[in-house]
Amino acid sequence: MQHTAVYDVVPRPAAVGQWERVRNRTQFHWIMECIAEATGTFLYTFAGAGATASFVLGNILEIAGLGSLLQVGIAYAVGIALAMMVCYPTSHGQFNPAITIHAAVFGHVSVGKAFRYGAVYVIAQILGSYIACLLVYVQYKQQITIAIEALQAKGLYDTVMFTTSGPGGIFGLYVNPGTDLGFVLVNEFVCDFVLGLVIFACTDPGNPLSTPTTMPWIISLAYGVVVWGYAPVGLAANSARDLGGRFAAMTLFGKAANGGKYAALAALTNIPATMLAGVFYELVFNDSTRSTSRLPLLLMPSERTR
Repeated sequence: MQHTAVYDVVPRPAAVGQWERVRNRTQFHWIMECIAEATGTFLYTFAGAGATASFVLGNILEIAGLGSLLQVGIAYAVGIALAMMVCYPTSHGQFNPAITIHAAVFGHVSVGKAFRYGAVYVIAQILGSYIACLLVYVQYKQQITIAIEALQAKGLYDTVMFTTSGPGGIFGLYVNPGTDLGFVLVNEFVCDFVLGLVIFACTDPGNPLSTPTTMPWIISLAYGVVVWGYAPVGLAANSARDLGGRFAAMTLFGKAANGGKYAALAALTNIPATMLAGVFYELVFNDSTRSTSRLPLLLMPSERTR
């Protein structure tokens, strides 16, 4: 297949071309990949946390029609699609520590590069979510302050603040008091398994029904499905979104925002669930004898020859 570079079609200024040559060297490009990963988690967290803010604050301040669970699910779904469209060409759009770990464990990258880039990828993913949550707080600060004052006036601050219905829940992920974490664990694991299965199916180069143009929307709709159907039970679905948001909540509101026993469940469950989904897909659905016209989609970009 003949390769046509973008600059052959759309010429770029000489200074930009020189910068690209420097940026695309292997020793520098991994930095661009990390920035892309951070930008991706920023985009979908910014979308989802913003929609959550309008939903939570609308309920506390009794403003009808300001938000809904449907809106939150759509925001996360569109945010994920936007993140993939913007950042996928640079970093292959992992945006999730579980997917990064899967790529390392299943040999999509060499052991050396997995250690060299994997941990930095994960840190970048968490950082993107953290920054997004802090910006959402700044943008909604006035309304959040009013909502907190309203909870304090009603004597509900201690019971509501760090729940899914409180201002803390805009940023950190929580469950309501008295929730049985056993059921939450099952809910989280099943949802994460389903998401992993969809992701691996969509990124399988032998799947004729998933193309580079449809892949972002199929994955996004899968996230929308689990948010609409199962978020009320307790759902994180991504360690980067959970940890970035929880660190932001603790930065803003102190140690009381740590999430208690639920914090470990939210941060870690999606990793083994995604691993199991990967094994299940490899053993049951993946077929290397199928024809393909696409390059493997889960390779870390650092594996490519530059």
